[in-house]
Amino acid sequence: MSIGYAVSDSRVMVSRCVRRSLRNPEAFFTALMLPIILMLLFVYVFGGALNTGGKYVDYIVPGLIVLCAGFGAGTTAVAVATDMTNGIIDRFRSMPIKSSSILVGHIAASLVRNLIATALVIGVGLGIGWRPTASPADWVAASAMIVLFVLALSWLAAGVGLLARNVEAANSATFVLMFIPYVSTAFVPARTMPGVLRAFAAHQPFTPIVETMRGLWMGHTSTGTAVSREAWMAIACCTGLLAVSVATASWLFRHRTAA
Repeated sequence: MSIGYAVSDSRVMVSRCVRRSLRNPEAFFTALMLPIILMLLFVYVFGGALNTGGKYVDYIVPGLIVLCAGFGAGTTAVAVATDMTNGIIDRFRSMPIKSSSILVGHIAASLVRNLIATALVIGVGLGIGWRPTASPADWVAASAMIVLFVLALSWLAAGVGLLARNVEAANSATFVLMFIPYVSTAFVPARTMPGVLRAFAAHQPFTPIVETMRGLWMGHTSTGTAVSREAWMAIACCTGLLAVSVATASWLFRHRTAA
């Protein structure tokens, strides 16, 4: 019976978070449209000057999907921080609901927003010339990689929102999640960067995630390494981040809502 109550409470909280996103159409549509605008900008303005060994649109789509998750993480952190500072948590505590459903609602809403943004990026990419060579199994694997990555980043963002003392601090703290993908292989190969940046781009956690999706969709990575190696590194990074973020966010939530 308690499992049924937990599922019901989580469903209500997911619905609440999704409705709240729709009530803020400016932020919602900005999060959806900004990656598409960036794609058009990079492909049609900068793409002709960038040599990635093939069509630039084929190179950039995985990077923009990672960037979508960064933008979505900022929205999640702000939403959690808003709940923690506007008094709604005290009202929730007076109701017979599972406290864990509050965070689950934010994470599920974040996953929905990011998957919509990802679908838009893929659709626009196909419309402007992106031609993946992936098999159906590769598409399933790439989709699973996206879901795992978004979940890990969403829980991290929830932790940031719980740690921040106000909405502005939460918004500022997530800026780093939006900019780290730029210093990876998301937009240009690591070999084109200066020495220090090259080493950072080659070994930071966003790179194997991008390269895994690129390898699954296009049949090769930009780093010259096997897709399987990049995939194992990406899975290790995402599962490690997910485990730490879930534990940390859960502890922070209990600590901040303790009587």
